[in-house]
Amino acid sequence: MVRASVPLIVAAVIAGSWVALVAQRRDAFVDSRNHPAIAYGTAPVSTPVTELNERLASGAATLAFDPATGYLKSVLQALDVPVESQVLVYSPTSFQAGKINQQNPRAIYFNDTVSVAWVRGGDLLEITTQDPRQGTIFYSIGQVPSDRPQLGRQEHCVSCHLTWDTLGVPGLTVKTTFPRKSAGDFLDGGPVDHRRPMHERWGGWFVTGTRVPPRHKGNVPLIQPAVLDGPAPALASVEGQFDTAGYLRKTSDIVALLVLEHQAQAANLMTWLDWEARLGDASRVRDAAEALADYLLFVGEAPIEEPVEGNSGFAEVFAARGPRDAKGRSLRDLKLEGRLMRYPLSYMIYTPMFDAITAAARAQVVERIGAVLTGRETSAKYAHLNAEDRQAILEILRDTKPDLAPALR
Repeated sequence: MVRASVPLIVAAVIAGSWVALVAQRRDAFVDSRNHPAIAYGTAPVSTPVTELNERLASGAATLAFDPATGYLKSVLQALDVPVESQVLVYSPTSFQAGKINQQNPRAIYFNDTVSVAWVRGGDLLEITTQDPRQGTIFYSIGQVPSDRPQLGRQEHCVSCHLTWDTLGVPGLTVKTTFPRKSAGDFLDGGPVDHRRPMHERWGGWFVTGTRVPPRHKGNVPLIQPAVLDGPAPALASVEGQFDTAGYLRKTSDIVALLVLEHQAQAANLMTWLDWEARLGDASRVRDAAEALADYLLFVGEAPIEEPVEGNSGFAEVFAARGPRDAKGRSLRDLKLEGRLMRYPLSYMIYTPMFDAITAAARAQVVERIGAVLTGRETSAKYAHLNAEDRQAILEILRDTKPDLAPALR
C-alpha cells in the first residue's frame, strides 16, 4: 500500500513544483483567461468584426463572394485592411496547415487592430481583431456563398494562440522557422518582434522589396539537404516562385513584415498589463507596465544595419494614416535605416486597446514614457533616444494625443 502511493506522491510533488514555478513567472500572465475578473470567453466584446456583423444582420452592409478568393476582397474592404499589407508565410502554422506550403503560402493582411488570413483552396477565411478590454478575438467565415454571411467567433484558436510567446494571454505571434535538413530534425526558430536580429527573422516567409537585408532566413525551403547560412535570395516579387493565381499582390513586403511583427507583441503587452491590473497584484502590474513602456519606446530594438525599402505601396499607405502634429510629423513616419521608426515611440499608443487599459495601470506606462522623454529617467537602456528624438516625440504627442499632456510636462 505504501509502495503504491509513492508514484502518486512524486507526481504530486512534481505537479506542485510546476504550478509554483508558473506562478513565479513575472514576464507573462499566469492566471486563467476564465478568471471572473477576465471572463475571456463570456464577457461581451466590441470589435470591428462585431460592428460588421451588426451591419450585415441589419442589411446595412453586404459581403460579395468571389469565385477565386471567396470573401477575402469584400472582408478587407469592410474592415479597412489595405491589400498593400500582404505578407506571405509558407510554414504550416495555421489549423489549415495541410494546405499551406511554399507553393501555396498563406496570405496575411492587416491594419493596426485587424488581421485577415487567406489560404488558397482553404475552407475558411481567418480573422483576428482587438477588443479594447479582452485583447485578441478570433473569427472565421466559411468560404462558401451565403445570402446572410456572418463572421463567427472561434475560441478554439486559443489552443495555439495562448502561449508564453504571447505572454500568457490570447494573442498573435510572428514566428521564424529555421530551415532544417529533414522533417525529422528538431524544429527551431521562435517568436519575432523588433528585438530579434535581422539575420534570424522570416524563416518560412517570403520577403520582397526594392532593398532587403542580405542576411535573413526567408525565401528558402524549410527542408534542405544541406542547410546553408549564406545570403538569402533577393526577391522584388514572388512571381516565378509559385503560381500566384488568386493572390491580390505579388509581394510579401519587407516593411509590412517589420510593422506586423512589432505591433503583434505590442498588442499582447497591452492585454497582459490590463489583465494583471484587473487581478490587482501591484508588483505584477508594475512589471507589466514597465515592459509595455519599454517596448513602446523600442528599448532593445535590433538595428536595421542596411536601409530597407518595400515595393508594394505599404509604407506610403501606413504613413498616411496619421495623425500628424502642427509640423506635419507623425509617429507613423518610418525611418527604415538604423531603426524602424523615425520617432521611436510606437504608433500603437493611439489604439483603442491602449486607451482602454485600466486607468491606474495606464498611468504608470504614461508616467514612465513621460519621464524618459522629459529627461527625468536617464537609464542606459533609453540611450537610443537622443535629445532631438525626445523633444520631437513630446511635441508630436502634445498635438496628437492631448490626454497625455499632464504626464509630458
